[in-house]
Amino acid sequence: MKKYPLLWLLLFLGCSVTAQTTDTARYVKTPTGYLMVLRQGDDVFKEIEKFAIAEKIPSANFTGMGFINARFGFFDFKTKEYKPKDFKEVEMASMTGSIAWQKELPSLHVHGIVTDASFKAWGGHLLSATVSTGSLEINVTVHDKKLERKREEPLGANVLQLQ
Repeated sequence: MKKYPLLWLLLFLGCSVTAQTTDTARYVKTPTGYLMVLRQGDDVFKEIEKFAIAEKIPSANFTGMGFINARFGFFDFKTKEYKPKDFKEVEMASMTGSIAWQKELPSLHVHGIVTDASFKAWGGHLLSATVSTGSLEINVTVHDKKLERKREEPLGANVLQLQ
């Protein structure tokens, strides 16, 4: 070890880099569906969409809890657009959503309630989220039928179709 300190340092750094870049499993199958565990920096919607495609999920509902940076939106029925509001480093006290399909791509509908360090709570329609500190745990219950969403007027929103 004393003869080759640079070699040992390079080997140590190589092992450290390898350990940091190793991809961790995002989900496992359970008797009732799947359990997902997302980690800091993960884009919640992208990970759920990738999962739905990889596992060929026909449709599903999910619940979750953990730590996120969230963008909520309140739907303005006059303009048919969401009014967004961001919340950083909050705790996802409760998240619920569904997975369906629209134009051959996964279509998510997600709502949630987040709290801050002073225990103030906010909630509503979740537009996007990334895992902040810690992790986000998601339980997915898979359904046997493929469900689709279609845009309905005059509502101006995508609605789950039960046909």
